[in-house]
Amino acid sequence: MGTTDPAVLTVNAGSSSLQLHLVRDGQVLRTEHSERSPDPGAAERAIADFLDAAPDTGLAAVGHRLVHGGEAVRRPAVVDDGVLEAVGEYADLAPLHVPPALALVKAARRRLPGIPHVLCPDTAFHAGLPDSAATYALPAEWRSRYGLRRYGFHGLSYAWALERAAEMLDRPARTLQVVLTHLGGGSSVCAVREGRSVDTSMGFTPLEGVPMSRRSGSVDPGMLLWLLSDSRLTLDELRDGLERRSGLLGLSDGKSGDTRELVASGDPAAVLALEVFEHRVSREIAAAATSLDRLDALVFTGEIGWDQPEVREGVCRRLSLLGVGPPARTDLDADGTVSAPGAAVPVLVVRPREELQLARETLGALGRHP
Repeated sequence: MGTTDPAVLTVNAGSSSLQLHLVRDGQVLRTEHSERSPDPGAAERAIADFLDAAPDTGLAAVGHRLVHGGEAVRRPAVVDDGVLEAVGEYADLAPLHVPPALALVKAARRRLPGIPHVLCPDTAFHAGLPDSAATYALPAEWRSRYGLRRYGFHGLSYAWALERAAEMLDRPARTLQVVLTHLGGGSSVCAVREGRSVDTSMGFTPLEGVPMSRRSGSVDPGMLLWLLSDSRLTLDELRDGLERRSGLLGLSDGKSGDTRELVASGDPAAVLALEVFEHRVSREIAAAATSLDRLDALVFTGEIGWDQPEVREGVCRRLSLLGVGPPARTDLDADGTVSAPGAAVPVLVVRPREELQLARETLGALGRHP
């Protein structure tokens, strides 16, 4: 393909980071990563500086990762004021992610008003969840009034990992039944049947499911009610604790939320944190497998899934009941199979490339295809 192929600027605003990528024809031409999400004014300057330093690429669109699209954005959508207003109503369901993302969208539109901007929600991958997986066992009145349902997240990562797994298995994605697990700062598990998500561990918010770097994952709701009663904790204290001081960080007694540091430490609190994490991830994988008729592969992605072989091994050795064996390889520098040859269930590892999936979905929403 030639130099006239459309280029896409991808914007991924996290709770404490900003990632910018310039993508064309499945290749990253330029990348920028900052550890802190800048304020809107600084964000606009960051985008301007990024583009000024990039080659002239014929920028066709800007794709924005949106963690929670709710009912407002169930598939990639071209941004207008109405879309932004609708998405804003869901900001408190993913307070670590949606507000900074919306600020970046507005900053990017000011800087680049003449080209289309597209919101690509992580929730879109799970939009077709069956009712049995999406419905909470709560009063029908609550579910109807507040739109309570399982949305699921990490959709961009899962969409990319599914396609790469299909390529490695040399089978169409629509024929596969696999369990995907995204392990990173946020972590989740997803069952895919014939190309469609049929169950996932995250729910109404990205707080449900397995323990994460700093987020608690699922805990007993009765315990939370108890903590809120008799002035034990305020709502703000509970929210801060669940979203920022729990997970691996809380399990390790504040030592670290980074699995690499916990593996290197080896002290009892770090060991416990890793054992709880691996146990909970393997339990979610086993649960997800019950939504399938067979298990064609187990696929790891996310920064931990891709780059932390000790954690992969800890998860896999708990899954012998599913036919999953311990990984035989730890030295991958590209997507590949880490299970032993002839394993009953292949174990695959896929490098997370959300920026490439984001560019692909952005062009697709505009009727163009890379």
